[in-house]
Amino acid sequence: MSRLLKALAAAVLLPAPAMGALPADEFASCLDGLRDRAAAQDVGPATIDRLLEGLTPSERVIELDRRQPEFTTTLHDYLNTRVDAGRIRHGRRMLREHADLLARIEADYGVPARYLVAFWGLESNFGRTTGSMSTVRSLATLACDRRRGAFFESELIAALQLVDEQTVSAAQLRGSWAGALGNFQFLPSVYRGHAVDADGDGRIDLWDSLPDAAESAANFLRARGWTPGQRWGREVRLPEGFDYRLAGRQQPVSEWAQAGLRRASGESLPAAALDARLIVPAGAEGPAFLVYPNFDVIMRWNPSRAYALSVGLLADRLIGAPPLNQPPPDRPALAIDTIEALQTALQQRGFDAGPVDGRLGPQTRQAVRAFQNQQAMTRDGYPDRGVLSALGIEQSEESNHVE
Repeated sequence: MSRLLKALAAAVLLPAPAMGALPADEFASCLDGLRDRAAAQDVGPATIDRLLEGLTPSERVIELDRRQPEFTTTLHDYLNTRVDAGRIRHGRRMLREHADLLARIEADYGVPARYLVAFWGLESNFGRTTGSMSTVRSLATLACDRRRGAFFESELIAALQLVDEQTVSAAQLRGSWAGALGNFQFLPSVYRGHAVDADGDGRIDLWDSLPDAAESAANFLRARGWTPGQRWGREVRLPEGFDYRLAGRQQPVSEWAQAGLRRASGESLPAAALDARLIVPAGAEGPAFLVYPNFDVIMRWNPSRAYALSVGLLADRLIGAPPLNQPPPDRPALAIDTIEALQTALQQRGFDAGPVDGRLGPQTRQAVRAFQNQQAMTRDGYPDRGVLSALGIEQSEESNHVE
């Protein structure tokens, strides 16, 4: 499922309210407001009536919203279930079968075939799971939810506009729980803004026309700043005694080489004239990566480092790259209440961990790193048992978390 806009990246850091959709009367009142605002954006009354009349909220949508795998799975499990042997094998077959189409798109947009196939595989399992939930019901439920209502209201209105403009039929509006559509799981606003008629049949079909879907994906990536000729990043090997306070820093690759970083294979870093940022998403016991500007473009598709790493690593595996030299450790996960206790304890000690939301995001990691520095611990930003113990937190192991 794609969360394709930066606004959503900020929104996921807000505290989540209690589970459950709005009561029927509150939902009906919310729908009245949505009707008015859709009409104000030139959606015709017939379309509004046809799509919103008799709508009810979906408890299932709210449940899935609160349990997104990008935020409820360890990096170890997330990568193992996405960059797996079956997806790699199928992706390589798709590269061969659609080589001519993908080569043309790469020539026109500068997005290599392996990345498009990686997105395709992760988003819809190569078109096999595009979703069957009512897009309008899902988006209306989320638009009336207190957590990210404004974001999803704009997506609901975009969905109504797609029908009103006859880009898609009302019957086609079926997809993921969050309203994403087609082979590459475009949100309605992205469908309207970036989808293209690549096969020249006079309509834009992101379900049954791979040329339309794949070229639209490349068009979106280019619009978000994809740099042709550059990769997403690479796994690296850190020197002994590395200062983890450098994690998160952006500087030229040449300076990382001077700091002792090498490729995962042990070879020297390439003489690339570009900046890179070091990330250690699973702490000092896990892999380290230098990520380049295209990594940030991937995160504009989905604002999760685990997702962006999955795209990059799957793309590499599709063209024969080996598995990670240092895979993420398979260790006990941190439950939501443990992370909330961590955030609260850090705040009480004067470290700004951000909202107490049970999510191990960048602000919480930075606060952990500052605390580790104070305690003369390894400053990797990961709250291991030593950190939790020093903060007086008893670890609960109920659900996994990645950023």
